[in-house]
Amino acid sequence: MFEDYKVFKTDLAGRPLVIETGKMAQLASGSVLVRYGETAVLCAATMSDKPRDGIDFFPMSVDFEEKLYSVGRIPGSFTRREGRPTEKAILASRLIDRPMRPLFPKDMRNDVSIVCTVMSVDPDCSPEIAGMIGASCAVAISPIPWDGPIAGCSVGLVDGEIVINPTAEQAAKSKMEVTVASTADLVAMIEAGADQVSDEDMFNGIMKGHEINQKTVEFINSIVAEIGKPKIDFPSNDPSPELFEAVKAYAIDDVRAAMDTDDKRIRDERLKPVYEAVHEKFDEEFPEEAEKIDDCMYKLQKFVVRRWLLDDNKRVDGRGIDEIRPLAAEVGLLPRVHGSGLFTRGQTQVLTIATLGQVRDAQILDGIDDEESKRYMHHYNFPSYSVGETRPSRGPGRREIGHGALAERALLPVIPSEDEFPYSFRLVSEVLSSNGSTSQGSVCGSTLALMDAGVPIKAPVAGISCGLVTEGDRFMTMVDIQGVEDFFGDMDFKVAGTHTGITAIQMDLKIHGLTPEIIKEALEKTHKARLYILDEIMLKAIPAPRAELSKYAPKMLTTRIDVDKIREVIGSGGKVIQKICADCDCKIDVEEDGRVFISAIDIENAKRALMIVETIAMDPEIGAIYKGKVTRLMSFGAFVEIAPGKEGLVHISQLDVKRVEKVEDVVQVGDEVIVKVTEIDDQGRLNLSRRDALIEVEGAVPENGDASQGRRSPRPFNGSRPRR
Repeated sequence: MFEDYKVFKTDLAGRPLVIETGKMAQLASGSVLVRYGETAVLCAATMSDKPRDGIDFFPMSVDFEEKLYSVGRIPGSFTRREGRPTEKAILASRLIDRPMRPLFPKDMRNDVSIVCTVMSVDPDCSPEIAGMIGASCAVAISPIPWDGPIAGCSVGLVDGEIVINPTAEQAAKSKMEVTVASTADLVAMIEAGADQVSDEDMFNGIMKGHEINQKTVEFINSIVAEIGKPKIDFPSNDPSPELFEAVKAYAIDDVRAAMDTDDKRIRDERLKPVYEAVHEKFDEEFPEEAEKIDDCMYKLQKFVVRRWLLDDNKRVDGRGIDEIRPLAAEVGLLPRVHGSGLFTRGQTQVLTIATLGQVRDAQILDGIDDEESKRYMHHYNFPSYSVGETRPSRGPGRREIGHGALAERALLPVIPSEDEFPYSFRLVSEVLSSNGSTSQGSVCGSTLALMDAGVPIKAPVAGISCGLVTEGDRFMTMVDIQGVEDFFGDMDFKVAGTHTGITAIQMDLKIHGLTPEIIKEALEKTHKARLYILDEIMLKAIPAPRAELSKYAPKMLTTRIDVDKIREVIGSGGKVIQKICADCDCKIDVEEDGRVFISAIDIENAKRALMIVETIAMDPEIGAIYKGKVTRLMSFGAFVEIAPGKEGLVHISQLDVKRVEKVEDVVQVGDEVIVKVTEIDDQGRLNLSRRDALIEVEGAVPENGDASQGRRSPRPFNGSRPRR
């Protein structure tokens, strides 16, 4: 039945890599089923027969579809179907898109769709890597024009050793997680998260990944040689050389004059009359290509910028090649939020707001990996006004999700652990103005916001980008690229890190790939730049995290109780814990392992709730002092509740340091008093003494008693926990 069915096998990082063709999705232009270990991903590529009209870009889409059946789960949604792509699925789509897109013809306008459907997941064999290899193979064997293939792998650093495609156990211990994609001879994409690793370790990891990828590319090429289809022709969308040369000769001086400024607004205003003049001149002269005149103007601006850089070492805004735009940093701009930081680099400006929440505010995840929640969330917003445009807000797109994830990855290594700082975090980076590298601006603004919020981060993080222009064997890099250098250049190499090392990398290319020399130079330049930003700008705005949290932020206390006591703390139907929350104006989370998180805006309320929880969980001890509430009055004394369900008697003789005639003369129902446990009888009943507590805590002197009785060094009682 499946006459064209073929199976191709190789080995990748000690695990079998199998590519099957000719059985599934045969109506697609090209399709393969990739098996890596027990991971299985179906990859299908399809191209439309005709180009799409009225567009000036190559319309390719990559979809990485996570199916929860692949890990034996039923979706948690109401409909029990997979819904919108998860954030990780979107990031995986971008991961596959970025190394593949530059290898398609830039003048092609036929729609290309690549779909990677995850059907089975082996935790030790990354479905993202399998999807990247499968997408590359599917396009390579299809008739779709493409200058591939590419291959990818993951690189870890475990106990100082580089590991390719680390297993789940190795990944948990790895100091870096780097995805490297390569063509037959160049590095095509780098995506990295790392725990402050050195430039040298990062470079060595990238090169090792590149070495492994070249073998996988050879494997894919062997498949193409056996079953690949001839590539089809397509109608080019490029303007004719005659039109471009005519526009160039007519407008090049005006374009140079218009672009020679450091202000994006001035540049745009200067270019408007040039566009109008060019259209007036050539619309009638080239009527069949009138719609491509704007393409010629784009190419002309690109020509000017690249010639300035390559021939004159001149940047559009007049800066030196390694000079950073003017910088500014501020904190504490918004009084009611928990932390805020404004970072400005030239005309790029990002305001990040930090919000602290309870541990239970962590985001619940419903994906195909083992991660069920995350307590650090970073969101990035890019409104139209940031680039002087008008368009309605439709929620975050893939770019916004990707940039937020990049900033999150850059800061995650310095976020304190839950035990050190029991909070969840949400950071929101609002791009107020954009002229290049807003993602790295959000890294800097987020560090400022976290420090302003009083989060004890391990080290401040700064981010910077490096650009590239190539011509044949010539290349030059420049630090801190602005918008036009990103649009017309060949690379946006973003690096974030601390004084100690790199925490994140993302590399976007418009060319086929990079040589080791370019990568090493980019790492060196971004290293120097981020240290300058940290020392000269950010740490002068706020040298260390604030010692105290905002008065509007929840104050968090934690304790750990015996799991057998959880039921007592919660109470029947939650009555006990609900009463504690109501009485102390707080929120309490009790985890299955016995950890208890208590949050309140007023720290004294949190301390009081903590005392009650520990009293319930730890059982009163003789000699311990508590703050309790009077519940009943009797002729012979008062009953005081020191915790829900734990009540004791204060005999009338123990109510005060002086003689008491009537109980009502000293206390009333509802009064809060401090008491000391003096006896616990065989039935667990408590005998309490207010008299002894006053003597010990407040140094009170008993009436007609020896003053030395009140001279014990009092240990001030703060109501936070039982005295031992």
